[in-house]
Amino acid sequence: MTSPKDHLAKPTHLAENEPSAHLQARILAEAIPHLIQYDEQTVVVKFGGNAMGDEALAIAFAQDIVYLKQSGINPIVVHGGGPQIASMLKKLEITSDFVNGLRITDKPTVEVVEMVLSGKINKEIVSAINRQGGKAVGISGKDANLMIARKITELPDPHSNLMKAVDIGYVGEPLEVNPHIVEVISKSDLIPVIAPVGISRDGETLNINADTFASALAARMQAKRLILLTDVAGVLDENKKLIPKLTIDEARAMIKAGTISGGMIPKIEGCIEVVEAGVEGVVVIDGRVPHCVLLELFTEHGVGTLVRRAERKKPKS
Repeated sequence: MTSPKDHLAKPTHLAENEPSAHLQARILAEAIPHLIQYDEQTVVVKFGGNAMGDEALAIAFAQDIVYLKQSGINPIVVHGGGPQIASMLKKLEITSDFVNGLRITDKPTVEVVEMVLSGKINKEIVSAINRQGGKAVGISGKDANLMIARKITELPDPHSNLMKAVDIGYVGEPLEVNPHIVEVISKSDLIPVIAPVGISRDGETLNINADTFASALAARMQAKRLILLTDVAGVLDENKKLIPKLTIDEARAMIKAGTISGGMIPKIEGCIEVVEAGVEGVVVIDGRVPHCVLLELFTEHGVGTLVRRAERKKPKS
């Protein structure tokens, strides 16, 4: 097997100043326990935000995914693509509005969504991983009926918090996850890269939020970790300092107190649902940090906020 370091390009600022042997040994010593912890485990990574739009960050992400695979971990990549979809819709002079953060998707729009997600973006990520020495395969939720979805017909009213009937077109939510195709790919030396496009029982193409797609897949596969790349440092306390770890109860309390607010609320509520469904932990990490995936999994400090169950207290002897 090819050594991971053969494909991990050295950051420019380290090229002229190689780390000492002592530092290399310390880094390796810190990483080994984590490598053992994640050996042969499934890690679902949602790739999006600035990390997708910045070439250097995208290369670092591809290197991270290759390293995970070569280290005996089974990485599964689910990607977004909102800005790229918006750019293509603008070029085609197709207007698009949002409701509760979800793009209203009529028939012409869903065709563009699928073209951009399953075509351009998916193959760019596959190519980036392959250039770093991996063997990536691009699929979507339509392949082998991976993600059966249903149209979203109601959403919470922000004013009353009650559910309100909506018609936002071909926008779906997971109904049934059939992970066989992902399991077959992951058991080989291949890395699955998945576009968040699903299919209804009637054969309609449905656009699915990438976080929602990745969460449903991670829960169904009982992944060791779900990692969500974002454009923020993670969950911040009232003093705007990063909170490294949160239990489910602590996260709910912070939402109730208003410490977690705005767009972070649905993300953390989604994290709670995934953990309750059996995933060991969900991490909201800062995708603006180079090699954020490796830093989160293989170092003590990480680069985000881990949401998990409360640790069981050991009985007194």
